[in-house]
Amino acid sequence: MGTAQMARKKDERSEASRAIAKAILEQYKPTTTEEMQDALRDIFGPMFEAMLQGEMDSHLGYESNDRGAKSTNNRRNGYTDKTVKSSMGEIDIRTPRDRDGSFEPQLIPKRAKDVSGIEDKVLSMYAKGMSQRDIADTIEEIYGFEISHETISAITDRAIETAREWQNRPLKKFYTFLFVDCLYVNIRKDLETKSCAVYVILGYDIDGIKDVLGIWIGDSEGKHYWMQIFDEIKSRGVEDVLFISMDGVSGLEEGARSIFKDVVVQRCIVHLIRNSIKYIPSKDYKAYTAQLKRVYGAPSLKAAEAEFERFKQAWNQYPGAIDVWVRNWAHVEQLFNYGSAVRKIMYTTNSIEALNSSFRKVTKKGSFPSEDAVLKALYLRLTELYKKWANRPVPNWAMVRNQISMDAGMQARIMKYEKY
Repeated sequence: MGTAQMARKKDERSEASRAIAKAILEQYKPTTTEEMQDALRDIFGPMFEAMLQGEMDSHLGYESNDRGAKSTNNRRNGYTDKTVKSSMGEIDIRTPRDRDGSFEPQLIPKRAKDVSGIEDKVLSMYAKGMSQRDIADTIEEIYGFEISHETISAITDRAIETAREWQNRPLKKFYTFLFVDCLYVNIRKDLETKSCAVYVILGYDIDGIKDVLGIWIGDSEGKHYWMQIFDEIKSRGVEDVLFISMDGVSGLEEGARSIFKDVVVQRCIVHLIRNSIKYIPSKDYKAYTAQLKRVYGAPSLKAAEAEFERFKQAWNQYPGAIDVWVRNWAHVEQLFNYGSAVRKIMYTTNSIEALNSSFRKVTKKGSFPSEDAVLKALYLRLTELYKKWANRPVPNWAMVRNQISMDAGMQARIMKYEKY
């Protein structure tokens, strides 16, 4: 299909979608979300019936109004009425039959009573970062049926309430590690587009299983908003945390300790690298970061100190970069209070980086109309990630636990929450 044809098809789809929406509003005159969902439930019946008719056309090899010669003696034979369940409630549909009984519909199998799978497919595609237009195109390609942007919005908007419930759920009492970070999205507010901060906390529980404690949206990243978030997660049940990895927002370290008094606050190594690399020519990035890794990845503090001296001598022509590490050397030193498996979790931050990278797949398309739209997109993306994580501990967790247990104080705190 050529570019002009595709553009024309998109324009037609957009016009058709507006016409469908207008017809729904004129016919049903909904004034509440519930009334809109009732209207859409009425519409889903004919949608499914049209898709089933398409399957029957394919099965017989001709359309219902085709009066030409047929390659089969099999014919249509009326309908079977059935009621199926969807996430919008029960829907009455008529399933077409054929004379010899060989028609086996794939969309809604003969004995199936639940069609929420179609809606689940829409939610899954949305969670993977597909636009409404892409979803509509995919549904049409697979099922031969057009689904309007309004219908897609109605399906995905139901996730907003679920996301709010998830955001306010009770949390576990104890986490071994918390990784706090921030990404930015564009939201349209007051006739202008603003860059807003999305605060994210990823945790490892006592068994090393990943859990995102919440997603918060604010105007910009700052100590006071993070303090509100820490207060919130404590009120939702978090009593103790062993380690928190964070960036260098002024006052945030002291603020975290004021709420979780025994927590070890680790400055995020990735953020330190980003802050220092600004002073390094791009042609030297690879060599610079490779030598840095020999410092924080050293087998012992003594080896790290020796590597740091070599690092400072090698890069002394860039004092700004060196100063970042000199000022934050205490955070590098404290890594070596723990075993190598614990250190690796503390300095790599691979998990939070991977989480934010996944989130950016659904935020990169442009600006959002509201904070709810951001929450919906990120929550649906997160549901896909939870499936991938499959409630399994992070790699090498047994070694991590053994190394933490060598610290008597930390082991005592763990035992308080350990379940036998």
